[in-house]
Amino acid sequence: MNKALFLGLALSLLPIGCRTSNPSTTTSTGRITTGQRNQQAQPFAKGADIGWLPQMEASGYVFYNDQGVRQDCFQILKDHGINTIRLRTWVNPSSDSISGHCSKDETVAMAVRARKWGMRVMIDFHYSDSWADPGKQKKPAAWEGHDFPKLLTDVYEYTFEVMTALKAKGVTPEWVQVGNETPGGMIYPEGSTANWAQLAQLINKGYDAIKAVSPQSKVILHLDQGNNRERFRTWFDNARSHGAHYDVIGLSYYPYWLPGNPDYQLSIDDLARNMNELVERYGKEVMVVEVGGEDTKPQNTYDMLVAVQRRVKAVPNNKGLGVIYWEPEGARSWSKYPLSAWGNDGKPTKALDAFLAE
Repeated sequence: MNKALFLGLALSLLPIGCRTSNPSTTTSTGRITTGQRNQQAQPFAKGADIGWLPQMEASGYVFYNDQGVRQDCFQILKDHGINTIRLRTWVNPSSDSISGHCSKDETVAMAVRARKWGMRVMIDFHYSDSWADPGKQKKPAAWEGHDFPKLLTDVYEYTFEVMTALKAKGVTPEWVQVGNETPGGMIYPEGSTANWAQLAQLINKGYDAIKAVSPQSKVILHLDQGNNRERFRTWFDNARSHGAHYDVIGLSYYPYWLPGNPDYQLSIDDLARNMNELVERYGKEVMVVEVGGEDTKPQNTYDMLVAVQRRVKAVPNNKGLGVIYWEPEGARSWSKYPLSAWGNDGKPTKALDAFLAE
């Protein structure tokens, strides 16, 4: 989903902003070992990507709980069943109110805060200075002009640096994404899917750096349009044939962004079939790492979230790991983003209650 295109237009009036353990053992090829398969299933991940939160707080935005009492956003999320926090990281972001922040230091600070609240942590490497998504995968400015061998080093060193900074603060991410919504690849043009051999090498440098610091962290590769089975099969067949290493397949699912803005009921079964087929075909775990629905239709979004959680939980052999809402706290009154789970009164909408229902 190309959220950045929407946000670049809709958030132009914002004063301040920012877009954006389960121990495992893996082989050198990224395959899950027999010992890991036999582990007792960890609690289902009910998550929130909240990269905007520091900027919202800095701008003076106030969060209220269901009773209208001012409260820390983390407390409100936790009281609604959220147990996992997803955080993006950009290489050298600007201080731009829309597309800045989310630097290494800011991301580490947020991860520390999440752990203090007892949350599990996912880190999302965009490998860019700003949004990376299906619409664009622009390499960081500091990496421009580097030949391909140097880009491989760049990916490894940057990934290692962030992971080491997290470890130094006592944070072990349970999951780490190498790239964000990468149907066309990442770090263009060298890492485009037009050159899968190079893309796989870039992925593996990220994978190797993560495992060097935190071998128990599970590495995720992430595509959009989670209901699009052909999209995922083509991409992950290529990943397999080119030797890309990973542990988990991450999916985005946004019915709102599909052509014609259809109701989720028209695509939810395709999402379920896709997840089941991915597990069977590739032997990996799956996770919906981004989901969202219209804030003005909280009942529909609630129903969609319940349905998504049920479909993920129904994936065979406990290989459906969890569901993460993208920026539920990003109220439209602050962000102009239409898919939060927060009302203009500063309180969460009914949609967020779906994480208590399942």
